[in-house]
Order: sequence, then C-alpha cells, then structure tokens
Amino acid sequence: MSNELIISSTQKGDRIALLQDKRLQEYHVEETDSSFTVGDIYLGVVKKLSSGLNAAFVDVGHEKDGFLHFHDLGSNINSLNRLTKDVIAKRTNAGRLNDFVLEPEIDKLGKIEKVLNKNQPILVQVIKEPISTKGPRLSCDISIAGRYLVLVPFSNSVNISKKITDKVERNRLHKLMTSIKPKNFGVIVRTVANGKTVEELDLDLKNSVDKWDSGMKMLRDAKPRDRIIGEMNRASSILRDMLNESFDSITVDTKESFEDIRALIQTIAPEKEKIVKLHNGKTKIFEHFGLEKQLKSLFGRTVSLPNGGYLIIEHTEALHVIDVNSGNKANSEESQEATAIHVNTEAAKEIARQLRLRDMGGIIVVDFIDMRKPENKKLIFDVMREEMRTERSKYTILPLSKFGLMQITRQRVRPEMNIITREVCMTCNGTGTIQASILVTDTIENNLDYILTKQNEGGVSIMLHPFTHAYYTAGFPSRRMKWFLKYKKWVNLVKDSSFGITDFKFYNKLGEAIEVSN
Repeated sequence: MSNELIISSTQKGDRIALLQDKRLQEYHVEETDSSFTVGDIYLGVVKKLSSGLNAAFVDVGHEKDGFLHFHDLGSNINSLNRLTKDVIAKRTNAGRLNDFVLEPEIDKLGKIEKVLNKNQPILVQVIKEPISTKGPRLSCDISIAGRYLVLVPFSNSVNISKKITDKVERNRLHKLMTSIKPKNFGVIVRTVANGKTVEELDLDLKNSVDKWDSGMKMLRDAKPRDRIIGEMNRASSILRDMLNESFDSITVDTKESFEDIRALIQTIAPEKEKIVKLHNGKTKIFEHFGLEKQLKSLFGRTVSLPNGGYLIIEHTEALHVIDVNSGNKANSEESQEATAIHVNTEAAKEIARQLRLRDMGGIIVVDFIDMRKPENKKLIFDVMREEMRTERSKYTILPLSKFGLMQITRQRVRPEMNIITREVCMTCNGTGTIQASILVTDTIENNLDYILTKQNEGGVSIMLHPFTHAYYTAGFPSRRMKWFLKYKKWVNLVKDSSFGITDFKFYNKLGEAIEVSN
C-alpha cells in the first residue's frame, strides 16, 4: 500500500489530500486564520461556574466560552494551577519540574466550585474544536504530542500503547522510558515507537520537553486568551502521526510549503527527504492528480460502489444515517443472500473510508441490506472492524441488530468536512440560461487570433472545460494543429474541470492572465 500527501496552498489556507493507492482517503481544509485547533494550549479565564453541570465556562478568545467539565480537569489540576500562578508571578523561571512538589490529587467525585474560582486564570488545552453554535471543549489534563511519545506533565507513569502486543517489546519500552524521562513528567508511548532505538525516542522526548519549556517562558508575559503552545498544522500532524515506509510521495505547489515540509521531514525522518516534491506544472495540483473529480463524486448524497450498488448518506443534528442499496447489482448474483453479502461487503469498506474522508463523528447508523444467516451478519461485522483498524479517532462498532442496523460511534473533535456537490451554475448564476454554448468556440478562436496576430504573444496557454479541450484536441489534424499551421505558434491547452463549459482563460508564457472578452 502506497501513501501520498497532496497539499494545495491558497490565500485562504491549505487543502490537504491523503491518498492510498491513488484513492482519496482523507481530505482536510485548513484556513489560514483558523485557531482553536485540537492540541492548542491557551491561558484562559474562568467566566462562569455551573454546579448543575459540574463544569466551568472558560474565555479563551472564541466568541463562545469554552466548556470545561470536572472530569476533564485531570487529577493534578491543583499542581497545574500552582505552577501557572508561580510562572505568571515570575516566581519560577522554567517549566522543569525536577524540584516541583506535586499537590494532592483531587477527588474524582468532587465539585468544580471547590477547585476553581470565577475570574481565575487557568491553563487549558483544546480537545474538541468549536462545532456549530458550541465553543471549544477544553481540558486541564495537559499533554504534548510528539512523533513517538506523548508527554504528560505532573505525572510519573509510563504507559504503552495497547496496539504494541509483543510482551518483550513492551517491557523494553517501559524500562527505557522510565530511565530517561524527566522527574514529574509522565509518558505515553505511541504505537509507532515499536522497535525504535534509544536515540530516536530520547530525541523525541527532548523535543516535547523543550516545547513545554518554551510554552512556560511565553506564559511569564502572557495575557488572558493568549495561545501558549500551538499544535502543528494539519499537514504536519498527519506526517508526524502516519509517516512510515509506505509513504512514497509528498507533493506541494508552493515554495514555502516545500521548504517547511522538507524541514519537518529532515527532523522526523531524514531518509524520507527525497519524497518531498514541488509541483511546477501549469495544471492545478488537484486537477493534475484527478482529485477534483474524486471530491465531487465522493461528497455527494449518493456514493457509488464499484459493482453497481450505492450508498445514501444523510446528516442530521443528532446522527448520521447511511442506507445501503444494491442498485443494478441485484440481478447479477445467484440468490438474494449472495447479492446482500457482496453489496454489504463493498459498502462496509466504502463506509469506513467515508467516515475518515468526511470526518464524520458522533453516532452513525448503517442500514445494510437484510441477510438471514447469522454467520453472514458476523462476516460484515468483521469486515467493518478490519477496515476501521487503522482509524486514528476513537470509535466503537456494534454488531448488526436483528433489523440489519449497525451502530457506530466515532470521536468528533472538529467540524464535519462537507463539500457541496450541487451548486449554483457558475456560468448562468442560477438563471437557467447561458450564452449559446456552440458560440464559445468562436469566441475563443476570435480572441486567440487577436492575441497571436495583434498582440504578437508567444507561449500562449488556454485553460478551459474538459469538453471544450476535447473539441480542440480530438482527431487528426486537430483544430489545435490547424492553429499551429496557421499561426506558426503552438498553443497549450489545459483542462480544468472546475470551469463551466463556456468558461475559459488565456495566459501568457509567464503564467499571467491575458484579459479577453467573453
């Protein structure tokens, strides 16, 4: 299995696509001015205590106050509050905890008003981004994520990922981390640490400790609502969590992104530096890799399955509902049960992909095609579990009920990704009428004649709809070849499926747009 990361940078932010064997698996849009990312640590101010909810509302600079439940305070909240107070008052110079005496842990069944006070400054971490009308979900159980380890201040425990099952390796990692971790810092060893050397783990640990120290230095002069420690951007966090031997390409379309990604790779996996590539083609990077078409086909209400079946995906405020249909597959199998097994198996694989792709969270109910035999129901349950095995978000899958329904819960930490696939026509602006499309070729050729003869331009490119592109390039001699024979200049034609059928743009050899009349 090969993994590719495609990053398209725009003025508004980055579009990030993760491909496995050329198929889109994850899609993220990261806006330039976005804040309150999962993992960010802020200096907040307690605005309100709610005894009924046993929670606090904390001002971190969002239009809605963040929500902090008592269970998210962490057992060492008193230690965190004392360190925060000492650093702000400049009674301590750094975040090292070697000489720090931990405060007693709080009662897990306690009340929040006995721990926090109104208008108290408090260090909080975003664990769920603002969604809909809700502010960010916050925690005081601070952690710093690295590539192989998660650093947990005010703790002394060493925990190993449950996915590392080899007993010898678990013992090795536990002894190693116990010997090298700083005092009063706990460590959670991630799955990717399996088999890593002492040097690699020690370097990752030092980077996380340095990040904590830098945050504490910033806290000394911080004002309420300031971000103290920022999580890395979405593309970098994907690489940090997923980069392995199967990654064979990372392609970006700006020099700045190229340098940033290459610097990150040099830090976390120097041997992979050569896989970072800069896209210099005239075709847009998403168009070049065929991603625009995949996005349009994968984010609609209806999603097609490989052999004729399809999914209907509906979103509500309470849950997501997915209906599996056999479509024209119904007549190709020997029995109804065989049809149901085949379509349901394909559907389970696509549903696991859709959950990651759309970042669907909360409750998902899947209505599979009815199957009579219990062993077939178990088969579909096993397929779904296997497909979700690589899922990075926390999830739970329940077996099919007697009604053929499967219930899935998936952790929701950020707003669901949604792309509107039905939109107002860019050409007619919803009026339902456009310039006669047959005339667009005349308009293009008139403009081209003016540009090549009157303006004497060379190296001209035209960006246009794929149908119009085919009109000019099909056959022999093609219409483009006739242009070459007439003007003695070659015209480059570039397909862009985001264009309307009557849309086009001219560019000179420097890539600058040439103003023409449509």
